[in-house]
Amino acid sequence: MQPSPQALRPSAPPSTALRRVVELAGARPSRDDLDDVVVTGIEQRSHAVQPGDLFAGLPGSQAHGARFAADAIERGAVAVLTDPAGAELIGSVAVPVLVRDDPRAVLGELSAVIYGDPSQRLQVIGITGTSGKTTTSYLIEAGLVAAGRQTALIGTIETRIGGQRVPSALTTPEAPQLHAMFALMVEQGVQDVVMEVSSHALALGRVDGVRFAVGAFTNLSQDHLDFHADFEDYFAAKRRLFEPDSPVAAQNCVICVDDAWGRRLAREIGGRTSVVTVATTSSPTGEDEPDWTALGPSADGGEQTFTAAGPETKVQVQLRLPGHYNIANGLLAVAVCAAAGVDAATAAAALAQVDVPGRMQRVDRGQDFLAVVDYAHKPAAVESVIATLREYVRGSGGRLAVVVGAGGDRDAGKRPLMGATAARGADLLIITDDNPRSEEPAAIREAIRGGALGIAEAERGEVTEIGDRAAAVAAAVDWARPGDVVLVAGKGHETGQEIAGVKYPFDDREVLAEALSRKTKDLTVS
Repeated sequence: MQPSPQALRPSAPPSTALRRVVELAGARPSRDDLDDVVVTGIEQRSHAVQPGDLFAGLPGSQAHGARFAADAIERGAVAVLTDPAGAELIGSVAVPVLVRDDPRAVLGELSAVIYGDPSQRLQVIGITGTSGKTTTSYLIEAGLVAAGRQTALIGTIETRIGGQRVPSALTTPEAPQLHAMFALMVEQGVQDVVMEVSSHALALGRVDGVRFAVGAFTNLSQDHLDFHADFEDYFAAKRRLFEPDSPVAAQNCVICVDDAWGRRLAREIGGRTSVVTVATTSSPTGEDEPDWTALGPSADGGEQTFTAAGPETKVQVQLRLPGHYNIANGLLAVAVCAAAGVDAATAAAALAQVDVPGRMQRVDRGQDFLAVVDYAHKPAAVESVIATLREYVRGSGGRLAVVVGAGGDRDAGKRPLMGATAARGADLLIITDDNPRSEEPAAIREAIRGGALGIAEAERGEVTEIGDRAAAVAAAVDWARPGDVVLVAGKGHETGQEIAGVKYPFDDREVLAEALSRKTKDLTVS
């Protein structure tokens, strides 16, 4: 049985006097009799409160967390931290209410103190960027494990502490859960933590109070513009992990400079902090040569090799993951491991065994064509995956079918871009539903279709629309013939599909496997 996320806490948390909490938070307490009150945890979810917790009643997009203070107190909260509006909602209660104008601004640092500042006793490695965070984190962890390190992983797919695995609800947890996990990791002897750091986490303060030993940057492309005002705002959020004046700035920065945003980041912080740059190619001008480069990349089927050339070292890297972008991920992983004190050759050798759930994951049921599931759900990621698979079909003389949708309640501007990108690269594009959430699925599909049909007919393959995702996958499989490729993109490792507020069981890998099994069975019978 898997542990629940709220169970990821230390068994023996430190005790912090409530009066100290008041001072650290810069809050106004509702009463003066605080001397006998101690805090042993912090939680912003009332249902997850444990006895001894400080409950953070924060303003939210749909409801104010202070509305749930009574439930938190009933579960054992010894005090409540909230804003003036929250204090009015709470009224008179049996525990002290700590009031400050912006409680979220101190939530991270407060969580760190309440759990004994555990990230200072760990080597925390944070990876940020639009694409590649998950794959790079798995590769880095493999390199650390090969060096005999005790590791933990926090990311989009799962949180893993030793043998405990918990599916992730957020790429980066909220600050109270994050610091509680760090404290548990310290208890269990973890030395290194590899974690994905989303732009939301950086902008909303989820990683405040974390002492990052190494920060890594993969790339930047369009995503989350429903949350960020524009690209500059998106970049500014990512930059917090590296900017020397930032409270969450990493001590050592490893930056992929394959794109303009990475080059800009390295240029703007260079000279003010420790920066290592990586690139899959040398500088075309010979200036600002990267510290690490990928030499002699070659591909054989789904595997590829290259030489990671760094400061006074060259090591061979073999990857089970296809695609030029995975060379960038692999090179970045080796450089990060080196920055974390691991021998580059030891780290590089470990990468050959890494598979990442839902990232260019092959599904094989004996069919005579390639079938792949990938998490690509942004225009640049879709383009990169398609480019990789087009290389495969170019060698086999086959065709490429792409099944893709777009999530509801997210950046709507990327939908037509995804449609155009997929239509240019696919011989057959099937537009389907992803996670519509609260939006009308047909409207999302129409936006993707508009982008697909907006390019010249001569530049695109066949475009069709099948709303039912399982039926769309089955149609692509039925279309495929020997030497072809079927790509099911967008959901990757996810095991549910959210429609109108309800999450239904749905795993692209299982659905694709079932469709393939039916086809191979039919061919055998016939």
